[in-house]
Amino acid sequence: MTKNPFLNALSAVVYIGLVAAIMFYGPRIAAEAKGDSIIAPIAMISLFTLSAAVMGHLFLYRPFQLYFDNNKNEAVRLFLGTVASFAVITIVLLAILVSGVL
Repeated sequence: MTKNPFLNALSAVVYIGLVAAIMFYGPRIAAEAKGDSIIAPIAMISLFTLSAAVMGHLFLYRPFQLYFDNNKNEAVRLFLGTVASFAVITIVLLAILVSGVL
């Protein structure tokens, strides 16, 4: 994990993009499968759990390391910088969505 909050936030967006692609194309692929299955709800709950773990790692792993290494100010700065960078990226994506550019 990097100490660059923008790269941390960008990594989160890339992961979210992968999950969104799975959610977007998944039903099309699953429609070809025959019959109902318990696998779909298991897969969705597993994906949710995996996402929580990945996001926790991307946002918290390095700040926790810094915090417990007695670099509390740097830990807080990295965490808040990551959240702020993620917020800016999210706002840009929402602006693109609302503007109808894509």
